[in-house]
Amino acid sequence: MRYSGFRVIAEALTGHKGWKPAWRDPEPQSSYDYVIVGGGGHGLATAYYLAKEFKQARIAVLEKGYLGGGNVGRNTTIIRSNYLLDGNEPFYEFSLKLWEGLEQDFNYNAMVSQRGIINLYHTDAQRDAYTRRGNAMILHGADAELLNRDQVRAMYPFLNFDNARFPIKGALMQRRGGTVRHDAVAWGYARGADMRGVDLIQNCEVTGIRTEGGRVTGVDTTRGFIGAKKVGVAVAGSSSKVMSHVNMRLPIESHVLQAFVSEGLKPLIDGVMTYGAGHFYVSQSDKGGLVFGGDIDGYNSYAQRGNMPVVEDVAEGGMSLMPMIGRARLLRSWGGIMDMSMDGSPIIDKTDIDGLYFNGGWCYGGFKATPASGWCFAHLMATDKPHPTATAYRFDRFRKGLMIDEKGQGAQPNLH
Repeated sequence: MRYSGFRVIAEALTGHKGWKPAWRDPEPQSSYDYVIVGGGGHGLATAYYLAKEFKQARIAVLEKGYLGGGNVGRNTTIIRSNYLLDGNEPFYEFSLKLWEGLEQDFNYNAMVSQRGIINLYHTDAQRDAYTRRGNAMILHGADAELLNRDQVRAMYPFLNFDNARFPIKGALMQRRGGTVRHDAVAWGYARGADMRGVDLIQNCEVTGIRTEGGRVTGVDTTRGFIGAKKVGVAVAGSSSKVMSHVNMRLPIESHVLQAFVSEGLKPLIDGVMTYGAGHFYVSQSDKGGLVFGGDIDGYNSYAQRGNMPVVEDVAEGGMSLMPMIGRARLLRSWGGIMDMSMDGSPIIDKTDIDGLYFNGGWCYGGFKATPASGWCFAHLMATDKPHPTATAYRFDRFRKGLMIDEKGQGAQPNLH
């Protein structure tokens, strides 16, 4: 069933009796050619592109809970490609281009809204750094504009421009950035994969990975053993736990990242904004709530909930930037488990075990990377070669000293 405006009208005229479930709920087969562990955005996108772009079949996605119940449904929905380094910018620009055509591609309303994103700067040194970043973006085919103080004031006159410690001097803007409805991304990819014969198996936790003679043979699950010629692991903050089944220690730590929504307000912020003097980013949802976040909790955790010190720190950042939001009530908060790599950049690579592939280490960049991550992981699994935009995302970069440290923070995951 293809969705369209005509379909909505036809169903309205016939009592909405023709709608069918968006995807099947199949029983697992005894074996598959491809098994993707993780039914989040990256896993579902991988299965979708394996079937659609690489014409592969006999594919299953295994999810321990329900589809989209992890980080893809627990983020602040921002998409952008405003990166500096050569290892990152081409990949994220590829992802942004995929976002731009995604709804037509998988025939689902993901509410892609390219409302623009600005990164505020507060010092001359920060302005120079953003100028360099903007030039790097343009050289890679992305869009970037450097705004002065007056241009930012015209957009958002309510900001605290004369803050004694952090005066706002301007911003780096990417007009093609914006937001996407996170749940709809998971649903769209799930529906698209299912339409192409992919088995989406929920409530099926992987409890072991079997190998023989240096090659993967399948996975043990709570629903029995499932054989596989190739296994791809895309489980975000649970990466270390899943890969421990093959005694593989990853250069990744798991931390919780909290996000927040305020009560509904009148239209205030029509784009996405990040604070240059603290870690705070914010947009406004269609329902009027301010959607915002900041730093991860500094300790290791597999819990999808955070603690009060970070709540206070994020609120302080927002108050410093927009003092008037102190009168707004916080409606709800939630947490996602971040897979924080040593240099703040992801890994899409083969492992030393033949037929076992890994996708993780996304830190804060997982949601915006969803389309390109799925495409590049599918490319790797189907061809055994890295996609041209993901050649830097290798395990061995840590051994070779080829880190992609976008923030220049060093080998400390909780700082990225």
